[in-house]
Amino acid sequence: MPMKSINPATGQLVATFDELSDSDVEARLQAAADAFQRWRHGDSTERSRCLVKLAELLEAEKDALATMMTEEMGKTRKSAGAEALKCALACRYFAEHGAAFLADERIETESDSFIRYLPLGTILAVMPWNFPFWQLIRCLAPAVMAGNTVILKHASNVPRCALALEELALRAGLPKGVFQSLLIGSSKVARIIHDPRVAAVTLTGSEAAGASVAEAAGRALKKCVLELGGNDPFIVLPSADLEAAVKTGIQARIMNNGQSCICAKRFIVHKDVYKPFVDRFVAGLEALVVGDPMDDATELGPIATADGVETLERQVRDSVAAGAKLLTGGSRLEGAGNFFAATALASVPRNAPAYSEEVFGPVAVLFEVSDLDEAIHLANDTPFGLASSVWTNDAGEQERLENEIEAGQTFVNAMSASDPRLPFGGIKASGFGRELGYIGAREFTNMKTIVAVRRDRAEKAA
Repeated sequence: MPMKSINPATGQLVATFDELSDSDVEARLQAAADAFQRWRHGDSTERSRCLVKLAELLEAEKDALATMMTEEMGKTRKSAGAEALKCALACRYFAEHGAAFLADERIETESDSFIRYLPLGTILAVMPWNFPFWQLIRCLAPAVMAGNTVILKHASNVPRCALALEELALRAGLPKGVFQSLLIGSSKVARIIHDPRVAAVTLTGSEAAGASVAEAAGRALKKCVLELGGNDPFIVLPSADLEAAVKTGIQARIMNNGQSCICAKRFIVHKDVYKPFVDRFVAGLEALVVGDPMDDATELGPIATADGVETLERQVRDSVAAGAKLLTGGSRLEGAGNFFAATALASVPRNAPAYSEEVFGPVAVLFEVSDLDEAIHLANDTPFGLASSVWTNDAGEQERLENEIEAGQTFVNAMSASDPRLPFGGIKASGFGRELGYIGAREFTNMKTIVAVRRDRAEKAA
């Protein structure tokens, strides 16, 4: 079945691509395996040089790359350009620090003991459409720096981005086979995971996709890293800077047109500041500029797919039917493209979809709580545990929130975001394993313990 690149702002078909045949996939798997045998023995200087060159290409061509991202999945062109630059930042970071992160780690014992970080082999990266460059680069940069090779199975609606990434990697000097894109459907993923030439798999995507990949990896006894959905809390307490919380909260909800795992989704606000927060927040949503994502004035663009709009409509409709109060928005916008109005729901009951499901679009869910205990309980009353944002200027409250919120990350008086320097990942249904930072640099390595008894000590012992 051909893959289609459809502009979500217009609904127009941009391009079609044929899926790779089984023989094409076989050839690419073998190319990755062959490249690994050479790449694993290369030095860190060569790997760093390729990553720096990749960063330079991303920076130099960010405008063209941004246009392609926007045409293919609908994020605003401004944010797409920022994504290209963030990718460059990650490439430079791992180029500069990767060798140190992977250096032998000495352990004090009676013998000469250390941990050596060795590459695993070919890593399968199953990536989503919402950050079509960033999601791949945050896996690719540390993986190839460690001496691995990578094959990408990208989301079926962003084939142009997948092919562009491969072309950029080759132009950056990565040897043929070190990074390749596979234009294939999801039905072929399990078979690739089971292939003995694949050493491990990483996926960013839905719970269902994560469960499927984890099952296949488990049956094959292979390492797996999952970054799945989120239903992130945004907690506002009376000591917070309310104006900053409102402004950041709106930005946090509509980031990437509301299509980010770490978008703030549940706004948990103390009763003492609930009304002023809600009044300003709803007014801010209603003032957003919605429209053509190519226009720099646009703040909220389209949903990536028609199916995504239908899911949002169902979640809002069913939540209102269950008793939620619709404060603004709540429906798709008329005209061409996949546009959905910025929406706010309040008084959402526990049985409503918007309470427990991840809402992947510009829909905010607002809750009023009476104290810190209730805020923490509500924040944790979700199957997810990816990120969280808490707003307080009270040191005691801050410490409790840092320790008691069940999430992979907590940001205090700031919006949740990923950073090449910091480990990124979740707990519970949001997945396991970490990307980025020195921990992410070591995820796809054999952390090999080596103990060497020195000859002089052995002779004395005898």
